[in-house]
Amino acid sequence: MNKSFLKFLTDFGPLIIFFYYYYDSGKDLKVAIPPFIIATIIALLIVWILEKKIPKMPLVGGILITLFGGLTIYFNNPIFIYIKPTIINILFGLTLIFGRYFTNEPVLKKLMSKSISLTDEGWEILNKRWIYFFFALAILNEAVWRTQSEEFWVNFKVWGLLPITFIFTAFQIGKIMDYPFRVNKLDLVYLKMQLKMLYIKFVKILSQKIKT
Repeated sequence: MNKSFLKFLTDFGPLIIFFYYYYDSGKDLKVAIPPFIIATIIALLIVWILEKKIPKMPLVGGILITLFGGLTIYFNNPIFIYIKPTIINILFGLTLIFGRYFTNEPVLKKLMSKSISLTDEGWEILNKRWIYFFFALAILNEAVWRTQSEEFWVNFKVWGLLPITFIFTAFQIGKIMDYPFRVNKLDLVYLKMQLKMLYIKFVKILSQKIKT
């Protein structure tokens, strides 16, 4: 199996499974959450088998999905799964803010320096933008689950957050090339190709879901 496609499945497969079981069970979160947790754990195991390590962000996300999903089932209260994206995005934002005090450089530089070569000013700009983005997603998630129906929130979680993240990421890649930083052009081309491939696969899955 193509490695990039397998990575796509491990990144977004659990969400798609959650979406499927939610509607297959008559919009029952208690039925949809266990397959979501299991799929997340399997995805992390696949990543570990492929990479011999699990990146910190997916690992933290998997732990919180298991924790808040379990709390939702145990207390029979959906508020726990509702606030999970809020907690995750706040944690990521805080990590980018305070991580530099432990690494003496922007956290994004530690994560992405092998793919993109920027000056310190460039990494500072990217780091700040992702901080704002994570906190914006946290606020947006709070606004959606507090004002909309459960079904609307589920669709927002699966089909709203992903396109928003894709668009934001694509915008950052375009902006990087506008700055006079030392950018590895080949790596940027590769990143853009990967993003385009990811988008195409996402659209195909969405169109298939609509047809069914």
